[in-house]
Amino acid sequence: MDKALRMGKDSATGSFRLFVGKIVSTVTLAISTIILTVFILESDYGLYSIALVPSTTIILFQDWGVGSAIIKYCAQFRAENRTGELRKIIIAGLTFEAATGFALALLLLAIANFLASVVFGTPESAFLITLTSITVLSTALLTATQSIFVGFERMGLNSLTMICQAATQGVLSTSLVYLGYGATGAVLGFTFSSLATSIIALAMVYFAIYKKTDPAGKEDFSIFRTLKPMLTYGIPLALASILAGLLPQFYWFIMASVVDFATIGNYRVAINFAVLLTFFTIPISTVLFPAFSKLNSKTDQQLLKTVFASSVKYTTLFLVPATMALIVLSKPLIGTIYADKWLSAPLFLSLYVVGNLFAVLGSSSIWSLFSGLGDTTLLMKLNVLTLSVGVPLGFVLIPQLGVIGAILAALVSGIPSMVIGLYLAWKRYDTKADFGATAKIFLASTIAAASTYFIVVLLNVATWVSLAVGIVIYLSAFLVVAPLIGAINQKDIDNLRAMFSGLGIVSKILEIPLGLLQKMLRLRHVSENQFRTPTTK
Repeated sequence: MDKALRMGKDSATGSFRLFVGKIVSTVTLAISTIILTVFILESDYGLYSIALVPSTTIILFQDWGVGSAIIKYCAQFRAENRTGELRKIIIAGLTFEAATGFALALLLLAIANFLASVVFGTPESAFLITLTSITVLSTALLTATQSIFVGFERMGLNSLTMICQAATQGVLSTSLVYLGYGATGAVLGFTFSSLATSIIALAMVYFAIYKKTDPAGKEDFSIFRTLKPMLTYGIPLALASILAGLLPQFYWFIMASVVDFATIGNYRVAINFAVLLTFFTIPISTVLFPAFSKLNSKTDQQLLKTVFASSVKYTTLFLVPATMALIVLSKPLIGTIYADKWLSAPLFLSLYVVGNLFAVLGSSSIWSLFSGLGDTTLLMKLNVLTLSVGVPLGFVLIPQLGVIGAILAALVSGIPSMVIGLYLAWKRYDTKADFGATAKIFLASTIAAASTYFIVVLLNVATWVSLAVGIVIYLSAFLVVAPLIGAINQKDIDNLRAMFSGLGIVSKILEIPLGLLQKMLRLRHVSENQFRTPTTK
């Protein structure tokens, strides 16, 4: 348990650095996106969203798992003190990512007119798709550099790249849209920010990491020999990622041909707000990957069980309440910012984030577990199952229900593979969530959400007042109910304090809710003692 807490503390520190980067970058991008979506036409925002579909689709075929292999082997070799191998991993990984990124960028450039005219039936998007081909190469370089940062557990540098990209995109896109360039301005800002950030990230890798690594073993270096085990590990994982990523892109292709630009623009706005939840998912999942990579499923079995169960519980503790709050407050949130614009976005947002509630079962930790332990073939098979269920659902639901059909198809298609994955994690590694604990967290979140919803519905006030009141009610209800029903106990509070103790001022801020939770626990214990029958000797 001591080792698990030390790993938890290291993970919390890394998660916090990513969390800060995610907060700053997302808030920066959110503010700029809000400004952008105030000035841009709904149809132009839909066109901008469609123009990004080909590049985001083709990027799925760029990495081939090398990014994940960089993280795994950098973390593993550092743990094993094999410092002479680190430079080989960095050079081989960067070379592969740059080569595949360049080749695929040329491919997208060649087929841009065909996609715009024939597939989408929107010739006006051809120039925009051509511009986005640049992001294929820059994203490849960013994938490699950010994987190096994570593998070396330099989460601060990873955060810096996220902030840099968000700030650049925010300034450029909003300025160009404000000047009247519409969808073209939004795409130009997106493309240039990705390119500039990739160049900065390469410089940081060289000066902050590569120059400080051990050059030993360089004389017998071969890119192909180094890449072989990386690809052996990464290709099944890449196929899993490709299969997982194809489904949402497939849905975008169908929507582009059957849904009007304005509705697609509303869907894009909903996705922008759903990004708020990645404050919790991305830092946690990113840090869990190298954490699980350090464990041996045979010699560290008990530690693996403890780390997995704890990761599920504490992920649920942060992610599920945040998801419930976003569901119940989606309408006042979007209404406060946009008034009578983007009227379909609240419904799309509430439906879109429902999948996060499966975190109570372990869905947010299971993929990091399999990836970290090298069980990538299983991930590939699970994603084949998801794709085989999702494609027919997309063909049936999207033409009939439009955006709602796409959301429902994505939600339902992932359930079979999630259930099987959780079962195999228990069968192969004897790891499972503490379902009693996560169920109580879900119950506390549901009670807080229901209380908030009924009070907000009864209020006949301005949307910003409803939003403010709703936030206060939700937080108060959750912090009171969670300890009273046993969703969080004193051991959890002690563990969270230990894990976050090295975060300076943030640990002091976190002490506020933790202190309140502790007071509620004491109140619960006093109440229980009053009704307990005295015992006699």
